[in-house]
Amino acid sequence: MPRPVIAAITGHLDLEATIGGYEAAAEAATEIADAYDQVALLLCTSADRIAFTEHATASFVAALSSVPFERGDVLVTTRNDYVSNQIQYLSLAHRFGVEVVRAPDAPEGGVDLLAMEELIHRRRPRLVAVTQIPTNSGLVQDVASIGKMCRARDTLYLVDGCQSLGQMPVDVEAMGCDFFSATARKYLRGPRGAGILYVSDRVLESGLEPLFPDMRGADWIADDLYQPAPDAKRFETWEFAWALVLGTGAAARYANAIGMEVVCTRVRALAELLRERLRSMTGVRVLDVGPELGATVTGSVTGHHPATLVRTLRTMGINTSSQSRIDAVIDYDAKGVDGALRMSPHYFNDESDLDALVDALGEIVSR
Repeated sequence: MPRPVIAAITGHLDLEATIGGYEAAAEAATEIADAYDQVALLLCTSADRIAFTEHATASFVAALSSVPFERGDVLVTTRNDYVSNQIQYLSLAHRFGVEVVRAPDAPEGGVDLLAMEELIHRRRPRLVAVTQIPTNSGLVQDVASIGKMCRARDTLYLVDGCQSLGQMPVDVEAMGCDFFSATARKYLRGPRGAGILYVSDRVLESGLEPLFPDMRGADWIADDLYQPAPDAKRFETWEFAWALVLGTGAAARYANAIGMEVVCTRVRALAELLRERLRSMTGVRVLDVGPELGATVTGSVTGHHPATLVRTLRTMGINTSSQSRIDAVIDYDAKGVDGALRMSPHYFNDESDLDALVDALGEIVSR
């Protein structure tokens, strides 16, 4: 996290410790409102379309729970959606009889857009849900093209942007989505335990709301009647870690000041340079495929489990992450690997950092 993000969080915690939680939230009302504004600016929308949650999955689940699924409804997704999302789709299938249909991949990687359009036209899904950048790959899905398909057929559209926010420009209006869920951490460089949800005008006008609203998202106006909030706050809950909301706002402000086009150009250049260097190494396989690749680089190393590589690299001062087969069953089975080493350069990295990683991997492979 950048220093301004840390300062926003710790400053509010200090205030809570001094005057109390309710009092601190009231005193920070202007800064809290600005957090909504900064996130809205980052997503190219208005502040009343932004909800804050505890994390990206909470955002995704709140959106998913608002869709009035009935037995026999169809949910169309991709083979590269995030593991938790895939599990939630299967839970819907098990509990409510929703049919989960995954659009096939194109030969070059990524979802086959023609097949996706055919599924939307032929199956008339209740919801289309797509992860813009999967956690298991550097693939960037063409969510804007899918958004046009959904708008043309008045189909609800949910985009998981957990990996993309802070890594590349995001325009939710141009994307044509009804929901966009994301995290404050990862490439946005905000705090852990904070999520973001964008909600479209169409969602609000149609009266959709989460399955379990609470007193922040709705008003109890009679014995047997409540009224949902008129804006995206109907997807929020009353109890908040306001320090993390302020940290999220600071992270969005920091990203807006740098400019997402600048960030995207920088991180993608570093990622592609890293892929080139990894491809030249014996025993190392780059796993990223698709017509558009982002800043996440995934690979496998012959004879070395990804989790073991992560632990070894950390002893050498290099932070990476790992995944196993259960994190992306469809993708990893298709690639014939049991997981992946995930390497994610950011704009504060430089070529010397890439050199250090490649040299460290070379040393590990040669042992």
